[in-house]
Amino acid sequence: MISLAHAQAAAAANPGYEQFLPLIIIFVLFWFMLIRPQMKRAKEQKKMLTELAKGDEVVTASGQVGKIVKLGDQYVSLEIADGVVTHVQKQSVQTLLPKGTIKGL
Repeated sequence: MISLAHAQAAAAANPGYEQFLPLIIIFVLFWFMLIRPQMKRAKEQKKMLTELAKGDEVVTASGQVGKIVKLGDQYVSLEIADGVVTHVQKQSVQTLLPKGTIKGL
């Protein structure tokens, strides 16, 4: 009788937090495995875009490889071949290549 009363008092004092513990654990794992790495990649991409300069060799999202000949706020002019210049949105630049990569292609 006393142990039953003690168990009921303990249940009343703890209003079910242990029910939410698995959800909290899942959210924490989700944060560290998915959200946090994605935020880190986005931050690195934004930093790379702000540091672009004339003469940098880049790859766009569509796969074009070229050298930056003109840089604007929203657009980048890429020389993809001798005398051939295309204009792409700055956000489409995916990768900054090491200098001299285009000559090796």
